[in-house]
Amino acid sequence: IDVFLARSLLEKLYLFQYPIRPASMTYDDVTHLSAKIKPKQQKVELEMAIDTLNPNYCRSKGEQIALNVDGTCTDETSTYSSKLMDKQTFCSSQAASNVSRYAAAVYKKGELHLTPLHGILQLRPSFTYLDKADAKHREREAANEGGDSSQDEAEDDVKQITVRFSRPETEQARQRRVQSYEFLQKRQAEEHWVHLHYYGLKDSRSEHERQYLFSQGHGLAENTELIKSPSEYLMMLMPPSVEEESDKPVAPSNVLSMAQLRTLPLADQIKILMKNVKVMPFANLMSLLGSGTDSTAVLRCIQQVAMLVQGNWVVKSDVLYPKDTSSPHSGVPAEVLCRGRDFVMWKFTRDRWVVRKEVAAVTKLCPEDVKDFLEHMSVARINKGWEFMLPYDEDFVKKHPDIVQRQHMLWMGIQAKLEKVYNLVKEHLTPKKQEAQSGHPFLVSGEQRVNMAKAKVKQNCGQLEKEFQKQKAEMKSNDTSAKMDVSNIRIKEEPVSDEEPMDTSAYEGMNNGIVNGLHTEDSMDSLNGHLPGGCIDRVAQELKAFVSSTFKKQFVLTLSELKRLFNLHLASLPPGHTLFSGISDKMLQDMVLDTGCKQILVPFPPQTAASPDELKVYALWEAGDTYDQHRQVLLEIFSKNYRVRRNVIQNQLSQECGEDLNKQEVDRVLK
Repeated sequence: IDVFLARSLLEKLYLFQYPIRPASMTYDDVTHLSAKIKPKQQKVELEMAIDTLNPNYCRSKGEQIALNVDGTCTDETSTYSSKLMDKQTFCSSQAASNVSRYAAAVYKKGELHLTPLHGILQLRPSFTYLDKADAKHREREAANEGGDSSQDEAEDDVKQITVRFSRPETEQARQRRVQSYEFLQKRQAEEHWVHLHYYGLKDSRSEHERQYLFSQGHGLAENTELIKSPSEYLMMLMPPSVEEESDKPVAPSNVLSMAQLRTLPLADQIKILMKNVKVMPFANLMSLLGSGTDSTAVLRCIQQVAMLVQGNWVVKSDVLYPKDTSSPHSGVPAEVLCRGRDFVMWKFTRDRWVVRKEVAAVTKLCPEDVKDFLEHMSVARINKGWEFMLPYDEDFVKKHPDIVQRQHMLWMGIQAKLEKVYNLVKEHLTPKKQEAQSGHPFLVSGEQRVNMAKAKVKQNCGQLEKEFQKQKAEMKSNDTSAKMDVSNIRIKEEPVSDEEPMDTSAYEGMNNGIVNGLHTEDSMDSLNGHLPGGCIDRVAQELKAFVSSTFKKQFVLTLSELKRLFNLHLASLPPGHTLFSGISDKMLQDMVLDTGCKQILVPFPPQTAASPDELKVYALWEAGDTYDQHRQVLLEIFSKNYRVRRNVIQNQLSQECGEDLNKQEVDRVLK
C-alpha cells in the first residue's frame, strides 16, 4: 500500500471525542446550534440540541431545570427561551499534550493518505447553568432579607470604610500567586471566545474541505521525505516521545537494574547504591561496582555521600533528606531531620548500642522519625536496645588509616555542632559499657597501633625521602639536624615534646578511647612529632597561612572556635599533608600571636558556664583597612566590660577617633 503525507490541513486538523450519547441526543447536522473556540488554550464549546420529543426525554424535569435557571420571566438573557431544557453545552479538554505521533488516515483506491493531528479534544458536558441557578437563588434570598427598606434609607445609611495599603509583593509570593488555581482560572477567562460557524456533514463546504485530507501531489517533491528505509519511516511515523523520556527516572527507587546502573558515572552509581542500601562495607561496595573499578576513585566518591561508622560506610543524612523536604510522619523540615540522624550516627561511632528513648529525649523528634533513623543502620535487640547492624570492619581500618583519620576529624566537627544544638552533657559524651558485646573487639593493642603507624610510614616513605633530599641540599650548611636519614626514623613509644597536646577531652572515651578504630590520644602521623629539617618550617608556613586567612574573615575568635575551624580544615586536606604531623594548643596560640593578633582579656562573669577555651578571645589588631582604629577602640572597650550599650560604644568611638560615625558605619564596625 502506497502511503502519502497530506500537508494541506497541517496544524489545522483536530479530533473531537464526544461522550457516549444519550438516547435523546443525536450528533447530526441539526443538533449543532453554535460553536466557539479559544485558540491559545485550544478550548472549544459546542451547543447541541436535545430532542425534547423523544420518548426517553423527561419533560417535567426539563421544565424544572429551565425554571431554576431563568426564573419565571423570559428575555434575551435567558438560557432556555422555550422554558424547557432543550439544549446542552459541551466543553473540551486536551486528551494528550503531545499528539505528534497521531494522524488521521484516509484509504482510497489502494492508497493511504495521512494528515498529522494538531490536537485531540475530549468534549464533556458543561454544567454552568447550575451555577446560574444558584446565583438566581441567592439573589432571591437577598431580596427577601432586605424587606421593604427603601433606596433612600439605604443611601442615608453611613458605613465606616477601612482602607488598607498593600505591602510590596515579594518574588516568592508572586510565584505562588502566579501558580495558584485562581490566577490560572482568571488568566484563562481573559482570553476572548472566537465564534465559529458549524457546517454539517453533507454541506458543500464540508465536502470541499474533506478533499484536503488527500495528498495534492502524488509524485511531487513534497513527498520525497517519505522515500526512506523501513526503519527511518517507522521512526518518522512513531517518533519517540520526548516527554516520556524526560519523565523516566534515572534509576528506580526500590529496585535497581545493575545493567542500567553501570551506565551511569561512578559518583552517581555510588550515590544510588548508598541511598538504597544505607549501610555497606567497602568490600561489598567494590564487588557491586564490578571488576576493574579504581578503589582510589571509589574512596574519593564515597566520602561525598557517606560517613565512616565502625569501619563501615553509612549514607549521609542530607542525601536521604534533601533541602526543602520534610518528614512524612511529623512534617519536620529536612534540616532538623538531618541533625537528629547525625546524632544517631555519632552515637554509633562511640558504641555498638543505642537506646531509642535517649535519642528521642535529646533530639525532641517524634518516635516514628527516630525509629526510621535507627532502622537505617541498626537492628533492635530485646531488652538491650538497638545494635549497629554490621560488624566492625577491622580490615578497612588497617588498610586506610588516612581515610579513618580524616573521617575522625569530620566527626569531631559534627560533635562540636551537636554539643551546641542539643546542649549535650557529660553522660551523653561518655559511651555506656555493655555487659556483653558481640562482633569484633573495639580495643586495639599497642603492638597493632605501632604496626599501623609503621605501615603509614612505609606508604609515605618515598614522598618524605624526596622532601628530605631537597631540604638537605638547601640547608647543607645551616642545620646539621637536616642530615638525618629517613631510614633511621623509629616509632617512639612515648612522646618527648614538652608542648601541651591539642585538647581532645571532649572526645575521650569514644569506643574505649577510639573513633573508628584509632585512639584519639595517640598521634597517627608517620614521624610521631619528629620532622626532618625543613618540615618544621613548612608546617609553620601552612599553619600561618591558615591562621591569617581565618582571622581576615572572622576578625575575632575564641580558642575553642579556632580549634573547630582548624579541625574542619584538616579534614579537607589530602592524605599525608604536613599539618597532620600534630599541632598542639601552644603552637596554635603562638602562631595566632605571631600573625598580628592579640589576646583580648574580656572580663567574663565568674559564674559563666563557658569552658576555658571559650574564655580565651583573640582578635586581629590590624587588618590594613580604614576601620583599624575603630576596631582597636572597640576591643579596648570590651577588655574592660563584657557587655556594653550601643550608645556608649558610639560615644567612645566619636571621642577617640575625633569624628561622628553614622549608624551604618557603627554597624559595620560592630559586625
